[in-house]
Amino acid sequence: MSSRPIGVFDSGVGGLTVLKELIRRLPKERFVYFGDMARAPYGPKSKETVTRFSRQIVNFLMKQEVKAIVVACNTASAMALEALEKEFELPIIGVVKPGVKAAAETTNSGHIGLIGTEATIESGIYEDYLKEYRPDVKLTGRSCPLFVSLVEEGCIEDPVTTEIARRYMSGFKDTGMDTLIMGCTHFPMIEDTIQRAVGEGVRLVNPAFETARSTQEMLSEKDLLNKKDIPVNEEAYRFYVSDAPERFRRIASLFLPLSIGEAKQIAIEEY
Repeated sequence: MSSRPIGVFDSGVGGLTVLKELIRRLPKERFVYFGDMARAPYGPKSKETVTRFSRQIVNFLMKQEVKAIVVACNTASAMALEALEKEFELPIIGVVKPGVKAAAETTNSGHIGLIGTEATIESGIYEDYLKEYRPDVKLTGRSCPLFVSLVEEGCIEDPVTTEIARRYMSGFKDTGMDTLIMGCTHFPMIEDTIQRAVGEGVRLVNPAFETARSTQEMLSEKDLLNKKDIPVNEEAYRFYVSDAPERFRRIASLFLPLSIGEAKQIAIEEY
């Protein structure tokens, strides 16, 4: 089991920020990544729909004989993780709880901010998890849907992104917030822009980094860490999408410090 790959999925390309941190922390692991390009974004969709999509993806990843799955999508983690944990026996970890735990440990003022998709903000899952760690802490959320499109268009260091960030972050001014959770996997791509907009006095929490750390801990506890080096001639990373493989490859070059080669398109609805 320990030599099997880790499955990672997202509604599109945002989860590549999680994969990047996973590769950095777990260099001896193999990974299978699925991006649901045909049905992205998940943010505006219902819980039932996101859960159905997530179930299909997990079924596909299990066909790839993965040993664990990382739900590298905040919306899917918020809406579908509980159902997936009940339905499937293999270890599954989302990006919400690791980020919440880090934020609860970081804040001094007791006021945490959250930015994400509308579905993530409205799900209330962050508040629920936060109560487990720090019931005394206040959470203020704000949806920032334009960030996703700007990142996928490659507008990382762009005046438009800077202005949009300034407008979004203005809602947090004078609230006493000292910690901000980037509750969407796209957001770390514009972390510097968000930091400038919110001010240096606020610490940003990157759930991708925290999720990679939690994944390493989970695999270690279950004795699933791969301890052998990957052979030079073996493919360590495999990428699949439900649509637009060339667009995925183009955007992925912004996220990952490596060439992904081929992204295979599959009919995910069949799973």
